[in-house]
Amino acid sequence: MRTSKWRKSSNLLLSASLGISLLLTGMSPTVGATTTSSKVMSGQASAETEFEKVYDLKNYKTGKLMIHDSSASITLDSTSTIKNGIVFTGSYATFYGDGFKDTSVTIKPKKAGAVVDFNGIEMSKVIIEGDKVSEIRGAGNVQQIEYVKGADPDAIKFPFDLSIMHTNDTHGNLNNIAKRVTAVKEVREEKPNALLLDAGDVMSGSLYFNEFQGMADLQFMNLMGYDAMTFGNHEFDLGSTQAGHQALADFIKAAQFPFVSSNADFSKDDKFQGLFSDLISSEPEKGKIYNGIIKEINGEKVGIFGLTTPETVDLSSPGAITFGDYIDEAEKAVAAFEKQGVDKIIALTHLGYDDNPAVDNDLILAATVDGIDVIVGGHSHTQLNEPVIVDQDQTGATKDPTLIVQAYQYNEFLGAVDIEFDKEGVIVDFKGELIPVSEKVADPEAAEMLKPYSDRVEEVSQTEIGATAESKLENPRTSGDNTLPSVRKNETALGNLITDGMLTKAKTYNPEVIMALQNGGGIRAAIDAGPITVGEVITVLPFGNTLATMDLTGAELKEAFEISFREYPRENGGFLHVSGAKVTFDSGKPAGERVVSVAYKNVDGSYTEISDNETYAIATNAFTAKGGDGYTVFARAYEAGRVTDLGLSDWENFAEHLSSLGNVIPKVEGRIIDVAE
Repeated sequence: MRTSKWRKSSNLLLSASLGISLLLTGMSPTVGATTTSSKVMSGQASAETEFEKVYDLKNYKTGKLMIHDSSASITLDSTSTIKNGIVFTGSYATFYGDGFKDTSVTIKPKKAGAVVDFNGIEMSKVIIEGDKVSEIRGAGNVQQIEYVKGADPDAIKFPFDLSIMHTNDTHGNLNNIAKRVTAVKEVREEKPNALLLDAGDVMSGSLYFNEFQGMADLQFMNLMGYDAMTFGNHEFDLGSTQAGHQALADFIKAAQFPFVSSNADFSKDDKFQGLFSDLISSEPEKGKIYNGIIKEINGEKVGIFGLTTPETVDLSSPGAITFGDYIDEAEKAVAAFEKQGVDKIIALTHLGYDDNPAVDNDLILAATVDGIDVIVGGHSHTQLNEPVIVDQDQTGATKDPTLIVQAYQYNEFLGAVDIEFDKEGVIVDFKGELIPVSEKVADPEAAEMLKPYSDRVEEVSQTEIGATAESKLENPRTSGDNTLPSVRKNETALGNLITDGMLTKAKTYNPEVIMALQNGGGIRAAIDAGPITVGEVITVLPFGNTLATMDLTGAELKEAFEISFREYPRENGGFLHVSGAKVTFDSGKPAGERVVSVAYKNVDGSYTEISDNETYAIATNAFTAKGGDGYTVFARAYEAGRVTDLGLSDWENFAEHLSSLGNVIPKVEGRIIDVAE
């Protein structure tokens, strides 16, 4: 006889039409066990009726209940008193209830290929008799499994099925949120133990965020029952405001789920005192931040840890919050999980699927760090219609597979992936998809919840600012085709208007300001032809930035424009739009040597070339002035006390400028010229 204590479980719902469903509730040795018919199980009857079949005493031999049906669903509650256990001889059985803690089960099939599903329930003892069992599921909470009369555990499969729903980069897009609630409910109806995870950037990018600072989104995340979320860079966008990260702290406190981030350190920001723990927890509290958490699913431990791009310090305003190396922290997290016996590990990341490999991305993470089974990603807004499998390390050697999933952006999809693991915790099969949210019917409860938020957003968005666009103000992107124009690499009429407004406003505070700069990554939407509304303006500049001025030498300005042009012809969120100046560059030259000329505009319309050693007053947004998008030259000026944050809202400045124009005529004026073209 061989004894084993397998800790494997499954949440798989088999669709086989069961021939029998034993309901052994409150049964005593002198009372026959009863069953429902297959008609009830297959939905041909709407509710359980009087039992159509009775197990008489001949089935209850020597205190054992003998079940010979080919398929059975067996539910036993804690009041049952079956003296010597249950014996099943059919081909498929699934077990439910809390009555097996003191009741043994013997599986002795008559035919080969039998499958048994214990559904993760607590069971004292299971005996596998003979060599006819091919698969055992959900045995993670079985205290003891004995193998007798030729039974061999090595010949039996112990699969574990894990289902994950995932979202990322929703950016406050809530118009379809009631439909996402429906999508989540539909998945959970079929797979009640499916995890629901978010890979960050819930915040920033819409009127919902501007009005409610993430709390509207959170109401629906709580409703849907998220299991965990990691932080995207845009969760830190309000760090440069007077309130700092208070909105993020409030968001975390009100969440009915925990947050995970292994490489983010919140300890130096007092607003997160009591919220942050650099630990892996098997009993995580809602509204708290952990290095990682352990979830038990059908008796099986699943580890979840988070990673946030270290580029957040350049892309957002984290302030005192710092970010460690993503590879080092991932390796530490995996080791900590494995030390606790966890061999199914999910990395919930905001790194980008195929982002700049010199910085970070999910593909490198998958190839470099052993032990990660699934990467639920965000940041790059990548539409992975099916999971990507990485089964080679960076040297090309074969490794255990890692799946990468990502669900695009803006609440357009709910990602869903089903994964099967073997008894060693290695992925052996998977299936994933992106579920189009727009195709679902809105959940009535969620739709009612959304109404006060949407009413307020509609009210704000429809307010006209007193300006009319003669034609559409485009906000082009390349979509990967570098031959196309983009707000992140080319002058645009919209960028010109934004910087013109910045320059005009800055001059009212400091007449010496000669030039205004706006990062292309901060310009988020186009404006349609016709009357311009508040909603359109906020959607263009959604990040709550403020206007700042800084004193820079001519040499520093040139260094900044080298950073602006370094990725050309690829897109660069740090690409600088300009007002009050004309900049020429040569894309045929190496990065860092491309600036040809920077000249500022005089009152009479002429231009004067800047001098390397002379100091100039420049206007930009506070994010850029503090070194955002990798502008280390600006960061040095900020640290030296050469930046003044005027505290003026960027979108309000823009709206004011557009209103002053009345009729807005889009123009590209040759402010930024590539001499190589």
